[in-house]
Amino acid sequence: MKPWIVLATIAAYFTLLFIISALSNRNRDGGNFFGNRKTPWILAAIAAMGAPISGVTFISVPGMVVGKGFSYLQMVLGFVVGYFLVAYFLIPLFYRKNLKSIYGYLEDRFGASTHKTGAWFFFISKMLGASVRFFVVCVVLQSLVFAPLGVPFFVNVIVTIALIFLYTSRGGVKTVIWTDTLKSICLVASVVLCIIFIADGLGFDFGSMCKSVSDDPSSRIFFFDNPSEGSYFWKQFLAGIFMLIATTGLDQDLMQRNLSCRNFKESQKSLVVSAFTQLIVISLFLVLGVLLMQYYKANLIVGDNSNAAVAAALGSTDNLFGSVVSSAGMPVIVGILFILGLIAAAYSAAGSALTALTTSFTVDILEAGKEDSEEKVNRTRKWVHLGMAVCMGVVILVFNAINNQDAISAVYTLASYTYGPILGLFAFGMFCKKPVRDRAVPAVCIFAPLLSYGIRWALQTFAGYTVGFELLLLNAGLTVLGLLLLIRKK
Repeated sequence: MKPWIVLATIAAYFTLLFIISALSNRNRDGGNFFGNRKTPWILAAIAAMGAPISGVTFISVPGMVVGKGFSYLQMVLGFVVGYFLVAYFLIPLFYRKNLKSIYGYLEDRFGASTHKTGAWFFFISKMLGASVRFFVVCVVLQSLVFAPLGVPFFVNVIVTIALIFLYTSRGGVKTVIWTDTLKSICLVASVVLCIIFIADGLGFDFGSMCKSVSDDPSSRIFFFDNPSEGSYFWKQFLAGIFMLIATTGLDQDLMQRNLSCRNFKESQKSLVVSAFTQLIVISLFLVLGVLLMQYYKANLIVGDNSNAAVAAALGSTDNLFGSVVSSAGMPVIVGILFILGLIAAAYSAAGSALTALTTSFTVDILEAGKEDSEEKVNRTRKWVHLGMAVCMGVVILVFNAINNQDAISAVYTLASYTYGPILGLFAFGMFCKKPVRDRAVPAVCIFAPLLSYGIRWALQTFAGYTVGFELLLLNAGLTVLGLLLLIRKK
């Protein structure tokens, strides 16, 4: 694909983002930046549908079918249950307390030390997670467009982060909602149109395409046969429930859209609708993955066309989507759709994370707004927003300097450790009403991940058992146990 086509697509998308930013919020005060509870629920639902999908998801999910089939849908079914639990347990609580940042609940329930602990754990999780996801997309765009033009990687990162900072600095949460709505529309359109074009390239009409996908062994969804495997249904399903609660219901980034609805009833409707629409969108990604693999086998590999041979030829299954759309036989429009979906997922996710980090750091850690004037809060928020953008850019450049896939994997593993204490704090706070020694809570939240790491290492070393998604529950359970030991006697 020619670099100027990619640049034109990026420029067009950013133009739309700036227009949306200008129109969505002309009043630039701090209150509107943090959200003003006026968003229609259907708009929040559309925005939330695509919100969890990052650039890494856009690249990786279609490639999953090569080695794992449709097993990811088992986890997505767990997500649906998790959405209902968030909607009917957490949402009423957050609205009743009128929270701008969800971590404000921790101060009401435990005290100031617990509040700041939850906020710091979110800050570490979101900064590292958002940065590494955006880093992966920057690497893809560097290879497609910036490297052929002789533009260094650091210039790519600086310019992109600066543009994201500029369009999010105006409207805050309201801009995030509208840009996520644009993102959801672009994602669905790009995936559906890619399915149509690739099916046409394989000579399928709608009926034959459906039959080809359903007959392909890689379209298997349910795995009940081997409990020791990571694809086992109950492991995936239960992991999906708790991962959704921790990484959506207890994540300021993904909850800020729902907290902007007019009331908790509308927020609940938004979450329920987005749960089922996200199930449909992920299913489309997996259908696309089967078609991409079939096209790759038919046109881009010689000899052995088994899934193992495809994986070996690709080097990484993440390369499947890009390899097919950039091949000689594909129309240019498919490549444009790939770039559009990729940048829509990546840039909107980075902008949303930047806004959530600014909100949490300003409200939870700096405690701006408790006794400050609106003008001072707005000034503080602007400096924090700039600081978050600089920090994200630095972390991305550090990942590039390390240039080690293990470092990226370590970040995702770290998220299981950092979200565990947050899940434990909220679970204990909601289901146990006894007071605890607030000043000792940070020690518990630090000790729980360390003990989880030791247990994980011991099980792997001495029992040969690999701890997967259970790590989150183990971490949360140890946090709850530690809090039980901190209960204050009357």
